[in-house]
Amino acid sequence: MRLCALILAACAASTLNWNAPAAAAPAAAEQRLSHITVRSVGTGSPVVLIPGLASPSSVYDDLVAKFGKNHRLILVQVNGFAGSKPGPTDQLIPGIVDDLAGWLAANHVEKPAVIGHSMGGLIAMMLAAKHPDAAGKVMVVDALPFYGMLFGPTATPDAVRPIVEKMRDAMVSGTAPMDAPAGMTNQAATKAKIGEWLKASDRNVVGEALVEDAVTDIRPDLPSIKQPITVLYAVASSEQAAMTKAIYTDAYKAAPGTTLRGIDNSMHFIMLDQPAAFTAAVEDFLR
Repeated sequence: MRLCALILAACAASTLNWNAPAAAAPAAAEQRLSHITVRSVGTGSPVVLIPGLASPSSVYDDLVAKFGKNHRLILVQVNGFAGSKPGPTDQLIPGIVDDLAGWLAANHVEKPAVIGHSMGGLIAMMLAAKHPDAAGKVMVVDALPFYGMLFGPTATPDAVRPIVEKMRDAMVSGTAPMDAPAGMTNQAATKAKIGEWLKASDRNVVGEALVEDAVTDIRPDLPSIKQPITVLYAVASSEQAAMTKAIYTDAYKAAPGTTLRGIDNSMHFIMLDQPAAFTAAVEDFLR
């Protein structure tokens, strides 16, 4: 496992083109809230799609093309990510959770399926824990309930905080490049695009998101989540398979109903490295 790279990747991002309409999708209704902008496309049973750090929602374009005819897809974009206009950064992740729950309630969307990648996976679990009616079932894509676990079994939020705050300060000051770290994708072209998405993001918003994601530990909340949880995790190589499975099994042991599913030959951006396997897993999840 990659430590610092995965700490950043834990919040990380990918996408195609936020402004481009997804193939075969109806016209989208869009609303900008304080921390997020929400688009709704298609009709049918609702599915919320939450991307990760610096990601436009179009990371899920393949899912929109596949499922937009039979589902109402609710796509979330964090304001300030991937070229979008930034919003406030104080208590960013809790603000995202509350904004999304408020939007779902105002639009009479009850118990949708919720899919979140990386930081979006953390947000999906927080949504389910804090706002039970806002999530019917949850899919977490390559995310842990506390990424400090990657620093070792005794890591705590307080121990992780100075490390990621230093990373944030370097990012905000411009002394650290906004480049895609190692371990995010197994495709060179995709890595270059991830770097472009990061560079288009607001440094203050990304920096705050990085810190909040890395120091948030929701393992104590897992037993209170009654919704079914499916966790997809990347298996970069056969040599890493057993260790990666052990990490995820330990991370979600407080939620015994969780289904773990490894995706072979993938790094952090499963939907880009293994799009067919990712789409098949989502199809199973939505049945």
